[in-house]
Amino acid sequence: MQALYIPASNETPEIHFDYASHQLAIRGESYPENAMSFYAPVRASLQSYLEAGHGGAPIRVEIALRYFNSASTKLIRALVAMLNATAVAGRKVILDWHHDAEDDMMIEFGQDLSEEHNAIEFHAVAQAEACAA
Repeated sequence: MQALYIPASNETPEIHFDYASHQLAIRGESYPENAMSFYAPVRASLQSYLEAGHGGAPIRVEIALRYFNSASTKLIRALVAMLNATAVAGRKVILDWHHDAEDDMMIEFGQDLSEEHNAIEFHAVAQAEACAA
């Protein structure tokens, strides 16, 4: 499988999914006009990757979003749910949730994800300033 790379725009995050190193990164801001359309290739790519198995290697996910809208929230939850199902099945999944140390909304969203998807090894990573893209 070839790595998935979608560069950041003013409204969409950078997506980098390196299958060989088993790492998925989502960085920037996420408020695309059509979130379902933007995240469709990410979801499809993750589904294909998870189905391929890749020897059961641990998956590391980094989410470092400065802002996301409600449509993006649903899709981020869907991606994390896919990863959680994989973790429940026995594959190690590590999620690093980067957030601005002063952004209560991002902190709470990360805590919610951690509680809802507790098969994932979750790390909240506070940043002194807003997450850099």
